[in-house]
Amino acid sequence: MSTQAHPLAPADRDAFAALAERHRHELQLHCYRMLASFDDAQDLVQETFLRAWRKRSSYAGRSSFRAWLYGIATNACLDAIARRARTLAAAPSFEVTWLEPYPEAELDAGPDDAVIAKETVELAYLVAIQHMTPQSRAVLILRDVVGLPAQETADQLGITVAAVNSALQRARAVLAEQLPAERAEWAPGAEPEAAEKALLDRYVRATEAADIEALKATLAEELRFAMPPQPESFVGRDTVVGFWVSGGFGTDELGQMRCVLTRVNRQAAVGCYLPREGAWRPFALDVLRFAAGEIAEITTFPLEDPARYGLPEVLA
Repeated sequence: MSTQAHPLAPADRDAFAALAERHRHELQLHCYRMLASFDDAQDLVQETFLRAWRKRSSYAGRSSFRAWLYGIATNACLDAIARRARTLAAAPSFEVTWLEPYPEAELDAGPDDAVIAKETVELAYLVAIQHMTPQSRAVLILRDVVGLPAQETADQLGITVAAVNSALQRARAVLAEQLPAERAEWAPGAEPEAAEKALLDRYVRATEAADIEALKATLAEELRFAMPPQPESFVGRDTVVGFWVSGGFGTDELGQMRCVLTRVNRQAAVGCYLPREGAWRPFALDVLRFAAGEIAEITTFPLEDPARYGLPEVLA
């Protein structure tokens, strides 16, 4: 047996922290995919590093240090999902009420674009994988997103390779069922940048003018709309626009909107502001998905922390 000091010996706390820190960005994205919550993902990365330090003697070099960290992060996420399931009341229908956008600045902060492929951080993808069992979701992400081999995935999750292959097959079937048929169009560069900008401009102008017909002209007939953390979702352009109008859109009571463009989750987004107390103040964040030259999906979030998403706190 070698007498060489273990590479993660207790005295090497600083070296351990520096080694683990190199993987913070991709681990945070991994936890985000598992949990669909940006805030929870940040917390789980910290928990991962703490667990890794406490379990450092278990790292025997059978896998890469990166894969070992992924295993710890995945199991921390599975524990968090189990805790969440115990505390959540039954919802009337399946919706990811805890879904949160991922700031574009955070996506651009890491060194490795391979772990942030556009289609794996789209909101529709995140919602789709929540339909899987937690273990199937973990297997899908470790195999198809992170790129771990089947044996390494099995080792990190404490299951057999046969179980990994079975879970992966089920997970891919769920993806095929849940994701839009035009998913192939999501690849970066598939939609002309000029066309996307023109559509965004029309959407913003129609929103600011509260021009219902112009707004409808930007939307797909089968538009999908959701407002996490509210469990309801709506399908159909006329249904969605009718819901907006019933909520006061275009009325003096709600007020005229001002819009600022940004991006989250590798998607176009619009920060919406309403006149309050002598300034335009943040109201909502619309995250858009395009298909066939139209807006196919809008997910609207409360805009409680504009700076997180590269938006101003107020507009003069």
